[in-house]
Amino acid sequence: MIPGKYRSVSGRAANNVEFKLNKDTSSFPGRLSQHDLERNYSSRQGDHINLVSSSLSSFPILQRSSEEKILYSDRLSLERQKLTVCPIINGEDHLRLLNFQHNFITRIQNISNLQKLISLDLYDNQIEEISGLSTLRCLRVLLLGKNRIKKISNLENLKSLDVLDLHGNQITKIENINHLCELRVLNLARNFLSHVDNLNGLDSLTELNLRHNQITFVRDVDNLPCLQHLFLSFNNISSFDSVSCLADSSSLSDITFDGNPIAQESWYKHTVLQNMMQLRQLDMKRITEEERRMASVLAKKEEEKKRESHKQSLLKEKKRLTINNVARQWDLQQQRVASIATDEDRKDSDSAQDPCQIDGSTLSAFPEETGPLDSGLNNALQGLSVVDTYLVEVDGDTLSLYGSGALESLDRNWSVQTAGMITTVSFTFIEFDEIVHVLPKLKIKFPNSLHLKFKETNLVMLQQFNALAQLRRIDQLTIDPQGNPVVNFTLWKYYVLFRLSHFSMQKINGTEVTQNDMIMAERLFGILAHVASSELPQYRLISILGDARKKQFRYLLESKGKKPGIINEENNDSKRPVGENTNRATLNYTTREFYNEKLEEIKEKKKFCKTYIEDLVKEATEINMKNEALQKLWPQMFIELVRDAVIEIRNKNSYMKLCLQQITDQK
Repeated sequence: MIPGKYRSVSGRAANNVEFKLNKDTSSFPGRLSQHDLERNYSSRQGDHINLVSSSLSSFPILQRSSEEKILYSDRLSLERQKLTVCPIINGEDHLRLLNFQHNFITRIQNISNLQKLISLDLYDNQIEEISGLSTLRCLRVLLLGKNRIKKISNLENLKSLDVLDLHGNQITKIENINHLCELRVLNLARNFLSHVDNLNGLDSLTELNLRHNQITFVRDVDNLPCLQHLFLSFNNISSFDSVSCLADSSSLSDITFDGNPIAQESWYKHTVLQNMMQLRQLDMKRITEEERRMASVLAKKEEEKKRESHKQSLLKEKKRLTINNVARQWDLQQQRVASIATDEDRKDSDSAQDPCQIDGSTLSAFPEETGPLDSGLNNALQGLSVVDTYLVEVDGDTLSLYGSGALESLDRNWSVQTAGMITTVSFTFIEFDEIVHVLPKLKIKFPNSLHLKFKETNLVMLQQFNALAQLRRIDQLTIDPQGNPVVNFTLWKYYVLFRLSHFSMQKINGTEVTQNDMIMAERLFGILAHVASSELPQYRLISILGDARKKQFRYLLESKGKKPGIINEENNDSKRPVGENTNRATLNYTTREFYNEKLEEIKEKKKFCKTYIEDLVKEATEINMKNEALQKLWPQMFIELVRDAVIEIRNKNSYMKLCLQQITDQK
């Protein structure tokens, strides 16, 4: 090798790099020998070289002795000569190897006549631009490492170039090398590259050194058919996706990633081997068969995990679409209810609107996930047509029901394990009146359900909570404000605590229930329950109680008036409280249809009362008007009456005869 610091791009000694000859093999048959590239002749040759200044030119002129020319006829070393310019070299047109290492040269010049030059070494100088090489069409090796070059340029005529070393410069972009179809080795280490691309056309490239740059992603490497060695150590590569093109390279056998963030990840080695099974070396270490086997196993697991993830994503998206479809159906239903209510109000515009009527004018706004989907999932979803109007989902200990059709799932043959695991049941987009019908099934199918959630269920009045008393037990209750206007009532929580006090509720809407809450609930609604039970007929009261409560209630009625101390043990047992309190039991639930019938009856009564009151008011108005008229006419009438009376009795005898005559006529 020509003396100096040049190393192969793989970091190994240059004796591992072989250089192809051009097609003209008449003078140098075969490959350029390793001796030709590595022979150190600078120490002896330098003693026989003279650089003579010329008054005609600002460049020194090279002079060699005849013995030197004979001994080193095809090579010349000007290493460490403190040169600032390239000297004029005359009579040396036969030179094939030229060495300018470790000087201070700023520009390549005065070598255009050396058209047989094969190797040019300008390592460790101060060159800022590649130039002056257009005539060197035979050049195979160009070593410009450790200079000040900022751009790759002016290599258009060097189509036979085999090795190009530009390490240790200031290059920021790979460009202007696509025509170098015979280039085998490219060294761009220790530059300012941020990305790798524009490598098309380098069909002979076998080794690419990109160590110590600022590279974040790599492209076009898969278009290099002969690339075997790629060195990316000490860059900024943080994910395999940024170098995914490497997986498509069929020729790559040696690669390095050490010194990158990606190399610190636990999955690094396995991921590289999974995607690049043809590799023989990774980070300068030979890959063993055991490592390949482990990578293959992990690749299968990763593929299974990916398929499962894809499946879960598909199910998740299908769930989202189904819920949106259920939400749309719910909104349409609420709009229809609101429209019917509006039409009724128009027909009976004089009727006052019931404050407990459902307000269906507000559309439900169920949250949607809008995260981006990968292309594979998008393709899978193209054929996914979701027309389901309900959804049943079991997630851990939670059973979620969306849409009224989901209530039919309670008739399924649930496994004992699944049914026993369910502790939370969530209802969404279902009319509460429909939920009431399945509550008996709920306590049978899921005996451990302790937490109920209601969202978009049209809970609009306190009376609806009475239906929950038929459950076995409830520890927590969550009423979402969305679609449940009942939560707008200030005292709704206290009513729930009062009505369901036999459950010893622990939380309502995530808030702990305290003893003070129970006391306040009793104070607010205790009198209501007492009045309701005292005003209810006995037969009606008995009909709404359970069997145990019926027995207890009958005993209480029969024991009235009996003397104390004669109650036997059986009666004593029947006095013990069973389930809910009697007073509370009278606060029962009625269906929406029954409630609507009551509303119609109430409307008719209101209409009758209004008509009756209007008639009374009309009659009273007429009487008042007559009274006012009388008050105005009375003074004149009184005067006339007095006058007539005076005139009549003015002649006493005539008046008496007239009176006697009237009496006689009446008989």
